[in-house]
Amino acid sequence: MDSPVLLAFLVTLGAGLSTGIGAALGLFAKTTNDRFLALALGFSAGVMLYVSFVEIIPKAMDFLATDDGGSGLAQASVAFLTGTLLMAVLYRFLPDLPLPNDEKRRLAKADVESQFPVEPARRLFRAGLLVALAVTIHNFPEGIATFFLTLEDPAVGLSVGVAIAIHNIPEGIAVAIPMYFALRNRLWAFGLGVLSGLAEPLGAVLGYLVLQPFISDALLGTLFAAVAGIMVYIALDSLLPAAREFGRGQLAIYGVIAGMAVMALSLVLFEV
Repeated sequence: MDSPVLLAFLVTLGAGLSTGIGAALGLFAKTTNDRFLALALGFSAGVMLYVSFVEIIPKAMDFLATDDGGSGLAQASVAFLTGTLLMAVLYRFLPDLPLPNDEKRRLAKADVESQFPVEPARRLFRAGLLVALAVTIHNFPEGIATFFLTLEDPAVGLSVGVAIAIHNIPEGIAVAIPMYFALRNRLWAFGLGVLSGLAEPLGAVLGYLVLQPFISDALLGTLFAAVAGIMVYIALDSLLPAAREFGRGQLAIYGVIAGMAVMALSLVLFEV
């Protein structure tokens, strides 16, 4: 395996496995810092928004530019909007991810430990499986995006990988908690949290195997513009609402600004 491909796969694998961090926090930590999670999710959203508009879309337009002077703006715009539309359809038919804050998790754990669960185990088990399925399906396009961005530009891909890893931490919590309530087994719940994140490297591998024979400037430009649309949708519809669940809305905005600032600084430093 070529070293750029291996690096892209490892970045994607690391981003996916961060669901295990969330599962571990939800199951084994006595408490978590919700204010920190709010800032971290906002930070992740800021990174995704900034890199989408400042780096990925211009890169897509460069790939789509034609020899006769065409800028590629029309094609990039169509691909960008298609990416957002695909994610909107995907989110429409998948269940919302419950992201309980620390107080809700503490009360629910007390119910479990006293053998009086809030909901019947069968219903919780079904809910846990639905959440795991939702996270798994969400992670496929994220894996493709992280992989191809890292393959084209390791600095940008690594930044996006870190942002997605932060994004995956509360998803790991969302998968593991209902499964633990249903099964009363931390190991099984943790394993399912980790497993749901492996959809990202799987999506990367499948995307590479399917698309690699057809790679061209036009395909890369279309793919990058669609990836930008996917990431903008995730930031607006998933990350920012989740950040508000964990803390006051202003914390999420501070995180967004910090994420944009760090991303801007990193791009400037790598350009020098």
